[in-house]
Amino acid sequence: MPTSDPYLYRAPTRRPYFSADGETYLAQTQLREIEIEKSRPLRVLSEQDFAFWQTYGYVVVRNAVSPGAAKSLYEFAWEFQGLDPDRPETWYEEREFRSDLDRDLHVYGFVEAYHHQLMWDTRQTQRVYDAFADVWDCDELWVTLDRLNLNPPNRGSRSRSLIEPTAEGFDIELHWDVDTTLGVLPQRVQGILALNDTQPELGGFQCAPELFRRFDEWRIAQPADRDPIRPAIDRAEFPVVRPDLQAGDLLIFNGLLAHGVAPNVSEHGVRAVQYLSMMPALEEHEELRRSRVESWRTLSTPDWNGTLLGDAVRHESLRYGTATLDDLGRKLLGLDSWSERESTK
Repeated sequence: MPTSDPYLYRAPTRRPYFSADGETYLAQTQLREIEIEKSRPLRVLSEQDFAFWQTYGYVVVRNAVSPGAAKSLYEFAWEFQGLDPDRPETWYEEREFRSDLDRDLHVYGFVEAYHHQLMWDTRQTQRVYDAFADVWDCDELWVTLDRLNLNPPNRGSRSRSLIEPTAEGFDIELHWDVDTTLGVLPQRVQGILALNDTQPELGGFQCAPELFRRFDEWRIAQPADRDPIRPAIDRAEFPVVRPDLQAGDLLIFNGLLAHGVAPNVSEHGVRAVQYLSMMPALEEHEELRRSRVESWRTLSTPDWNGTLLGDAVRHESLRYGTATLDDLGRKLLGLDSWSERESTK
């Protein structure tokens, strides 16, 4: 939920993170420059994992949730959309779209559910939280209120050819999530939880880790008017790779890592993930905190990002009750405070 307030909110942590919107952060020390000793010991990542994260901009946490939890969410994604996994013809039925954005999201496979109990169960998994605490070097975190993705083969009504190509700006194949031309680069962390096993033909997450490693060197040689979010690179010099993920694995990546989603070119396979990330909590940003709590309580569509639309056929608030949160989940939402002061009701 963007704010028009003229100052930045400080996250309640010894490491100084500041944010205006709870999405991107400013910091005295960039994430990739945090020393291996850190201010807090590693919980989930090994020293080798942490070094890889700092060098290449992403890390895979194996078995972040159980395969059973991943399978349950995978089945829920089908059920929520009224699709039959055994009948591919149901995946491509024609439908009315509210906007071009609504059509694009359908093509890309977004599932407009945000607050089902199964989604909160993975969010409040200790191993997931500990992994994000490792990369942020920060204990006081909020979880993003985001959705699922279930992407069948990109053809028919889900063909990417239905989306008008552009010469600049956002490109689903490869982009940054922050303005990389800024003098002080904003910090952002994102994550995807695999709900099924990856296979090359299913497409899915891809990234340019060598560009991340050599980014400072690369950008010095670029023209002043270069595209701030679409990299123009020689892929022979900066290869694009697709990390292998198994059901239950969590991939965490830095917003300064150029990344995208390759199309699904399989015959009948489907790629499925939950978008799941965490960021330093902004408890003093009362408007944002209340918005998050209200979204959870009423199952309303979160308003932190303009691409979150809610289901057009039958909104989740008409289907399910409020998810149950444990002690960790209450803090990750913002319902309870990370500090010693009295919890917010």
